[in-house]
Amino acid sequence: MILINKKKALIISTVKSSGHQQMSFDKDLLEKTISNNNIIFTLRFYLWEGNWISIGFHQKNYPKHWNDLKEKGLINIVRRPSGGGAVLHSGGITYALTFNKPEYKKFSYQYVNGWLIKSFDLLGLTLINGSVKKGSIKENCFGTNYISDLVDKNGIKRIGSAQYWKKGSFLQHGEIQINPPFDLWVKIFDQEPPQPLNLELSNKGIIKHLRKCFLEDYSDSSVENIFLKPHQIKSIL
Repeated sequence: MILINKKKALIISTVKSSGHQQMSFDKDLLEKTISNNNIIFTLRFYLWEGNWISIGFHQKNYPKHWNDLKEKGLINIVRRPSGGGAVLHSGGITYALTFNKPEYKKFSYQYVNGWLIKSFDLLGLTLINGSVKKGSIKENCFGTNYISDLVDKNGIKRIGSAQYWKKGSFLQHGEIQINPPFDLWVKIFDQEPPQPLNLELSNKGIIKHLRKCFLEDYSDSSVENIFLKPHQIKSIL
C-alpha cells in the first residue's frame, strides 16, 4: 500500500510484465491519482513480457490474421484504456504518466511532448509534432502521424501517444520505438517498421535520462521512488 502525507510525485521502477498486468496497473495508478489530491503525478516506464499488440479503447476491429498469429504464439493482444490505434510493443519502451487534475487540459499533449522533444534533443535526436490533426483510427498507430505524435527530421514516427481522461485527471500512454522486430512487424501490419534508433544508450540508460529530464521541472516537489518487481504488480492488483 502506498501511503502519502504530502504533495508527492511518484516514480515507479521499470518492470517487465504481461500486457494485462501492465494495463491494469496503469488504470490502478490513475484511480489512485484521482482519489488522492496529494499525488501530483505518477510516472513509470516499462517493458512487455513477450510480443504484445495493445488495441486502442475506441478501436472496434482488427485484422483476422492477428488471431492466427496469436494462436501460433507469435503475439498477444490486450486493450488499452487510452485511445488511438494498435501498437506493437516489442523492442521499444512504454511510458505511462498520470496527472492529477491539470490546469492545462487543452495543452496536455503539448506539455508532455515538450519534455520528450527536449530529452531526445539532448541525445542528438530531433523530434517534432506530426501533421495530421484528426482522422479515423488506423489499425497501425505508427502508420499515421497525428499532432500528438512525434516524428524525426525524415518524417518517421518515433513516439506515439494516447490519453484517457477521467474526473479531470488523465493517463497518457506513449510508445518509443527503439528496435522494432522487422519480420514480425511486416506480418502484423504488412508494412515495414521504423528504422532502429541508434542513441548509443541501452533502454535502461534512455529511461534514466528521460526520468531525470522530466523531474527537472519538479525540483521543488517531493519525489517518492517506488521499487517494484513483476510479481509485486500482481499482488498489488
